[in-house]
Amino acid sequence: MSDDHGDDEGSHDHGAEESREPHREEFHHDPIAHAEARAGMTVGELGDAYGDAGIGAADLHEAVDIYAEMLGRDDVTNFFGLAGAMVPTGMRRIVADLIRDRHIDALVTTGANLTHDAIEAIGGKHHHGREDVEGKDLRDHDEQLRDEQVDRIYNVYLPQEHFALFEDHLRSEVFPALEGGDGEGEADDDGGVVSIQRFTEELGRANSEVNEREGIEEGAGVAAAAYENDVPIYCPAIQDSVLGLQAWMYSQTSDFSLDALADMTHITDLAFEAEKSGAMVVGGGVPKNYTLQTMLVAPDAYDYAVQLTMDSPQTGGLSGATLDEARSWGKLEKAARNASVYADATLTLPLVVAAARERIENDE
Repeated sequence: MSDDHGDDEGSHDHGAEESREPHREEFHHDPIAHAEARAGMTVGELGDAYGDAGIGAADLHEAVDIYAEMLGRDDVTNFFGLAGAMVPTGMRRIVADLIRDRHIDALVTTGANLTHDAIEAIGGKHHHGREDVEGKDLRDHDEQLRDEQVDRIYNVYLPQEHFALFEDHLRSEVFPALEGGDGEGEADDDGGVVSIQRFTEELGRANSEVNEREGIEEGAGVAAAAYENDVPIYCPAIQDSVLGLQAWMYSQTSDFSLDALADMTHITDLAFEAEKSGAMVVGGGVPKNYTLQTMLVAPDAYDYAVQLTMDSPQTGGLSGATLDEARSWGKLEKAARNASVYADATLTLPLVVAAARERIENDE
């Protein structure tokens, strides 16, 4: 009897233990709801609905929340890193509008984006194309485009004659104003050596003036908006672009040259003077690292950061490095708010920007 009683008692205690919830230190009671998608929703409402879901939707919701706080606070200096083919693929107006509305205090981008921006400012256009051709080998398709003098950027086409237009623009409107030294009509001790930021400023001025003078239907674009609103543009890898090639070719027969280090003082001063700082990083490469590394020589680090990318962190490369990894370097504050969204930036940038701006407008 005693053995049977012992078995019953043991069985009873085991059942009681199973009925109790385990001690959970990490778990928080926050059940997944289900995002709503209905006719008539605003982008901001859709961004809020993403917060009810998980995986990438939750990440995008967090990115909107952080970006809205970055833009909505007067004490935040906003740095914007723009890599990839964002201008030729149709993101030009978004960036220009952010600059005009004082939502970007410093832009770090590629020479390629500035090249394509200037082409549109002076009358050129990018066109819808194809990345695959039914019943035809893609190589044959690209060889045909080569013969027809059309360049392909995935599913975007650009006629090559626009580069000739761009070269003439630089040689007639931009370089002569800089060749004297500081671009202000007075030569300095270095002759025609100017900073890259000064070069991009002069490019913006020329884009703006030609766009207005010629009555170009397309807007003057990113560099022009930056020039008109005193927002500096940094292009640390300018040599890696048609813009850089044109600058090099012009330097072979003139006193013009670029100082690759001068901008670092300028952007570092912005970081030093910032009460708080935020970074929106679109894509990877040099613009991402240049934007983030600025804080390595500043007294503080970024308080906010949003990354829109498709690069994976597993390779150990900078383009795919997480923002949490950047925290270990001191590029982000320990308590910084940050979010990364892994998807095509031509999809995520308009969503995040529109939803964040709607949030700010509704809060005013």
